[in-house]
Amino acid sequence: MRIGVLTSGGDAPGMNAAIRAVVRAALDSNHEIFGIEEGYKGLVEGKIIPFNRSMVSTILNSGGTILRTARLPEFTKYEVRKVAYENLKKYNIQALITIGGDGTFRGAKALSELGVKCIGIPGTIDNDIASSDYTIGFSTALNTACEAIDKLRDTSSSHQRCSVIEVMGRNCPDLALYSGICCGAEYIITKDTKTSKEELLESLKANRLQGRRHAIVVVSENLYDVHKLAKEIEQFSGYECRATVLGYVQRGGCPTPEDRLLACRLGAYAIDLLNQDVANVCVGIKNNKLIHTEFALALDKVRKESKELMGLVNKLA
Repeated sequence: MRIGVLTSGGDAPGMNAAIRAVVRAALDSNHEIFGIEEGYKGLVEGKIIPFNRSMVSTILNSGGTILRTARLPEFTKYEVRKVAYENLKKYNIQALITIGGDGTFRGAKALSELGVKCIGIPGTIDNDIASSDYTIGFSTALNTACEAIDKLRDTSSSHQRCSVIEVMGRNCPDLALYSGICCGAEYIITKDTKTSKEELLESLKANRLQGRRHAIVVVSENLYDVHKLAKEIEQFSGYECRATVLGYVQRGGCPTPEDRLLACRLGAYAIDLLNQDVANVCVGIKNNKLIHTEFALALDKVRKESKELMGLVNKLA
C-alpha cells in the first residue's frame, strides 16, 4: 500500500514523534510512505515527498513538525478537496494519516467521503478531542504552563502581588484546570466555572483584607481581556496585579516522555488498523487502552470538564 501522512492545524509537541512512528511502522509492514508538506494546503499544491527510514531517525525528541503545517479554510469547498483527491490518485496513495485536531479530522472525514482511506491521530495541545483521554502535545504544554506559573508565583510572593495568567486551550478547559491544580492556583476560571467576575473580585478583596499576601488566578483564553481584568482586580481588591499571557510558548519545546510514548503508540496503531483494512476513524486512548472511533462519532462528542477535578479545585483553593 502507498500511505500519505500530514500534519495540519496548530502544531503540537510530539507531532514529529507521531510522524516517525507512522513512517517506521509503515515501512515495517512493507508499505511505501509519503510525507505531505504543509497539511491540506500542501496536498492541494502537490507537495508530496517519499519518506525513508533515515529521514525520521533524529526527530523523536524534536518539537514542531518537520512536515510543517498550515490552515486552509477553503478545504471546506468540494472543488478544493477534489484537487487534493486527484493529487493522491496521481501518486497512487491509497490511504492518508492526518495528525491534528478537530479541524484536521473534519478534513479527513470529507476526503473519506471521496473514497480515500483516512486515519486521524489527535495532535493538539488543547486536549479537546473527546474521543481520547489525552491528545499528543497536551502533556508538554501542561509542563510549559506549570513551569511558567511556578515562576510567576515566586515573583508574586516576593512583591505581594496578584498574578492573572492566561493559558491556551481554545474552548477546552483542560490546560487551565490541570495547570491551576498542579500549581496551587487560588482561582481557576474556565467557561464552565460558576464563579462570576464580580464574585472573583469580592473574594480577592476579602483575601487581601484577611492578610493573604499574594494570589494566582489562572484563566482560559477567550474569556476575558486579562490585562483589563488585572486592572479591575487592582482597583477593587487592593492587590497590586499583573497579567501574563503565556501564548504560543505553550506550543513549543521538546515533547515530554508522555507525549513521545503516546505519539509512538498512536502512530503504530494507525498503521495496524490500515493493515486490518480499518479506515475512516480517529485513534485515541481511553483508560490507557488504544481505541478507534468513527470520524462522525468522534466529532459529535463534546469533552466535558471533570467534576472530580473541579471538586478538587474547590477543596484545595
